[in-house]
Amino acid sequence: MTEQQNAVTDLAESTSDASLERTRRRSEEIEDQIATDPGRFRVLTGDRPTGSLHVGHYFGSLRNRVRLQRAGVETFVLVADYQVITDRDGVGPIRERVLSLIADYLAVGIDAESAGTIFTHSAVPALNQLMLPFLSLVTDAELRRNPTVKAELEATGDRPMSALLLTYPVHQAADILFCKANLVPVGKDQLPHLEQSRVVARRFDERYGRAGDGSVPVFPRPDALLSEAASVLGTDGQKMSKSRGNTIDIGMDADTTAKLLKRAVTDNDRHITYDPVNRPEVSNLVLLAALASDRRPEDVAAEIGDGGGGTLKKVATEAVNEMFAPIRARRAELAADPGYLLQVLRTGNERANAIAESTLAEVREAMQMVY
Repeated sequence: MTEQQNAVTDLAESTSDASLERTRRRSEEIEDQIATDPGRFRVLTGDRPTGSLHVGHYFGSLRNRVRLQRAGVETFVLVADYQVITDRDGVGPIRERVLSLIADYLAVGIDAESAGTIFTHSAVPALNQLMLPFLSLVTDAELRRNPTVKAELEATGDRPMSALLLTYPVHQAADILFCKANLVPVGKDQLPHLEQSRVVARRFDERYGRAGDGSVPVFPRPDALLSEAASVLGTDGQKMSKSRGNTIDIGMDADTTAKLLKRAVTDNDRHITYDPVNRPEVSNLVLLAALASDRRPEDVAAEIGDGGGGTLKKVATEAVNEMFAPIRARRAELAADPGYLLQVLRTGNERANAIAESTLAEVREAMQMVY
């Protein structure tokens, strides 16, 4: 079997039932290792600055990032500004959105001083330079088969695919590998992306060799930390998305949150149950209230009983506003001091640049391109 055929098999199998089970077992092993030796791991995670982060982001990923940091895992958080233009004609108010993202990160508890690095794509040239040798390691056909590329293309409404969108998985490999991250928190839908990064790391070692004394590869093969985080829907029962206008942003005030949840979709049955399959809208509000109050959704539903949708919305509103009150207060302080936010970003960019330049030097040495 050829190298390309092996890669196709790897990507296809990354979401098979057997592979998912192996990944889950490996994630459990990693969680045990984090508990005893967190210093052996370095995490890469991040977001595109396309709008405000919302409670879906918080319960889906931000809370887990904070948990890992507090456990002692070094964390790199990427503000993926270059990825904004993979499927858009412009960057929009990107400076405002980048600062908003940083304010969200810091407000929810991400530590950018002792255990984390917040940085942007556009400020780390050596990271992006890794794209050139990495692109030599993949084929056009492999990229077009990547599930995320296919999904992103469908989301653009069949407009012509940009080369940046096509090479999105390779750019993500550069994001992960430039800092030699060996752990990436992902959901199962993102596993093919991570597998592409593992393929790039392996092929670089096989094709170009190793730097230094040659005892270890230049790049580790990053593991997935499979996230089983609950998925919170928007107030209309659809996927929470800024474009749909159905989000509850982290930085929203309590009154706006109450108004949005008052309009949330429910159903005509006054008896509240937690049944995500048959009652997705009602169950979503139950889940939101449960997550915000650190309770089981079944217990929240049982407590409301025959109280109907009005009581459910009130319970969800009170739980969300109570939980996010200190986060929102902290965020307001941060947003009022853009100079501090910029300093956090400059410090993170400086650190990311130092690491990226060191990694690029190893790459050039392994490729015998040091002149």
